Amino acid sequence: MSVDPNTSPPADPVLTCYRHPDRRAGVSCQRCGRPVCPSCMVQAAVGFQCPECVKEGAKNSPVITARSLAARQPYVTYGLMALNVAAFLAILRGGGSLMNGGGSFAQDYGLTASGSFTMPSGQVGPLVGVANGQWYRLFTNGFVHFGLVHLALNMFVLWIIGSQLERIVGGVRYLALYVTCLAAGSFAVMLASPNNLTAGASGAIFGLMGAAASYQRSRGISLAQSGLGALIVLNLVFSFTISGISVAGHIGGLIGGLAVGWLVFQLEGRVRSEWVAAALCGAITMALVFGGIWAANQFAATGHAVLQLG
Repeated sequence: MSVDPNTSPPADPVLTCYRHPDRRAGVSCQRCGRPVCPSCMVQAAVGFQCPECVKEGAKNSPVITARSLAARQPYVTYGLMALNVAAFLAILRGGGSLMNGGGSFAQDYGLTASGSFTMPSGQVGPLVGVANGQWYRLFTNGFVHFGLVHLALNMFVLWIIGSQLERIVGGVRYLALYVTCLAAGSFAVMLASPNNLTAGASGAIFGLMGAAASYQRSRGISLAQSGLGALIVLNLVFSFTISGISVAGHIGGLIGGLAVGWLVFQLEGRVRSEWVAAALCGAITMALVFGGIWAANQFAATGHAVLQLG
């Protein structure tokens, strides 16, 4: 095919703003794809949006003010704290000590060595309960604590993070996030450190920090300026430097909170019902439970952790 050197190639079509046809479009809306000029584009958490999509997002997302946040009571956080305190009282009644916990209640409901299952090497498998059908341990372990100090520290952080997040996202989504984060931390424990006796609310609390980070990123809030980033880093440093802390539970909860939080807050501008987000969390939680049962059975069969973190 011959080409006439005097013929210029056809020019690319110029995109114009959907609101101002006489102006060149600089970008496209991240939600609907409409071309917008610099006067019409609105900065979003990721990219730019057109004025119509910004208005639609405002309709689907309730306006939150400092006064409205202060008026909301974090009843779910109150309830979670009460359950943790009640479980600790049950630990004391079951023979546990004030400073170290333990006792029959902790053995029956924590991720502990209940069941007298001994590996060929003589090592007791702490997750044998889950392998034998006691799947509820994946959740009840989050309410078992090794002493009063352990309980007090976790409840303090739960109050600081949980009460704020619940006021922002509402009780239904907050509870759904909490349960999913708890399951994510338990799942990580069974993948990475099934030989460790593990209990406490810190896995779920790390998940709440991850979910709060996802919320702030969805709103374009800097984690460095809000202080949440420093709080997460500080707690991670403690997790890796202080002995006796479940690193797997903390990291698993954090990753779970980041992931499920991102999904929930992506839905927020598209679906008005908070029950849809709760259903999504429920489906993810079920997947984590089945994964935890699988990991427990693998460990019981082989005597080795499914995943070793170096």
